[in-house]
Amino acid sequence: MLTRKQYELLVYIDNYLRDHGISPSFDEMKEALNLKSKSGIHRLITGLEERGFIRRLAHRARALEVVRLPENSDDDAPETPSNVTSLASVRKAAHRPTTVPTAFSEAGESVGLPLYGRIAAGTPIEALRDQTTMVQVPAALLGAGDHYALEVSGDSMIDAGILDGDTVLIQRCEQAHDGTIVVALVDDAEATLKRLKRGRGEVLLEPANARYETRALSPDRVRIQGRLVGLLRQY
Repeated sequence: MLTRKQYELLVYIDNYLRDHGISPSFDEMKEALNLKSKSGIHRLITGLEERGFIRRLAHRARALEVVRLPENSDDDAPETPSNVTSLASVRKAAHRPTTVPTAFSEAGESVGLPLYGRIAAGTPIEALRDQTTMVQVPAALLGAGDHYALEVSGDSMIDAGILDGDTVLIQRCEQAHDGTIVVALVDDAEATLKRLKRGRGEVLLEPANARYETRALSPDRVRIQGRLVGLLRQY
């Protein structure tokens, strides 16, 4: 049996993983649950881990995986705050892990996505459009819409759990919420994988590595090409 706060945190993490492809930060979890300190989040995560609802992925920052969701009915579920989606909507879609090995043996349908080439996670490079190379992806990892894959080059997103050589799965879109990791096309020539933020009349492309600086650009120089929905890694 989960406490109300454990339940709220589990639902928030699961929704965030499906929307962003990575785990929320401790600050984001603290704000979502209206807690005063991050130590409370640490205790809730430990409790969920001990009960087998989540798992921490070793050697990666912000790396949590939702293993299972509560079996209680929606009527019995604790009341959730307005900024946490209820479990009713979560259960309508199967849980999708954010990271899976490239070589998988799991039964089920797979989908071939065009692998467009290498995208910089450090210094932007020109977007490649080679649709002759395909990568097979479990269909369960993808939602509605058009998708493609890109190979990551560089280390500027390592604190988001995205490493050099990873293959990221991108859902095509032209708009994205603040905080979303996106493929941004700069000056119609350079593509980069960064976290999207908006400032005073500027678009901010934010890395997840303290060694790199955030780029502040005028909105007319940036076009969103898609948002991160998953990641493949070969071990």
